Amino acid sequence: MVIKVFLASSSGSTAIKKKQQDVVGFLEALKVEYAQLDIACSEENRMWMRQNVPQEKKPSNGIPLPPQIFNEEGYCGDYETFFDAKEDNAVFAFLGLPPPPGSKEADQGGIVQNGTHAEETKAENVPVDDSIEVPVEERNGNSHSDEEQAADEEELAEEDEAMEEDEDMAEVEEAEQQEEEAVEETDEVTEETQAPVEEEEEEEEQEEEAE
Repeated sequence: MVIKVFLASSSGSTAIKKKQQDVVGFLEALKVEYAQLDIACSEENRMWMRQNVPQEKKPSNGIPLPPQIFNEEGYCGDYETFFDAKEDNAVFAFLGLPPPPGSKEADQGGIVQNGTHAEETKAENVPVDDSIEVPVEERNGNSHSDEEQAADEEELAEEDEAMEEDEDMAEVEEAEQQEEEAVEETDEVTEETQAPVEEEEEEEEQEEEAE
């Protein structure tokens, strides 16, 4: 089984770059074999990633952001679910891999699927102390994180447009180059055709002068 990490090597978003580095670095620390698939340089990788992320896991605009993690064809999750599994020492379960003997995850025996605990947590039953001040971001459903997500989505959409414009420009330049080559070939043929005619005219003039 091969773990696939879809990322964007040329992303202008600092947040996306950091998330990608966190995922790759942690997989390397765990000595998990994985393959990096760049969506910035390959349209095929980008389309495959978008088509295989489950609809319920996609953001409101329908465009999932890197990093996205798969086990072969099976979807594991995005950075947020990976981070949750990492915090719970359940990364191998998140990836659909057996934990190595003696690891914390093997000792815990926790089961996680797609970044979600199979067992019910007890956090819901913990009474809330109203005297503790809750940050505005948490009271508003982590609005700051939502703003970052929206900014990243907008930036990725702009990168897609820029890539398409670059492809169009490349096609235009190629067409112009082919046109220039065709004109040069035409000029060469014209010169070759005119040369014998000019030689014949010179011979006729020489004959007339000799007479």
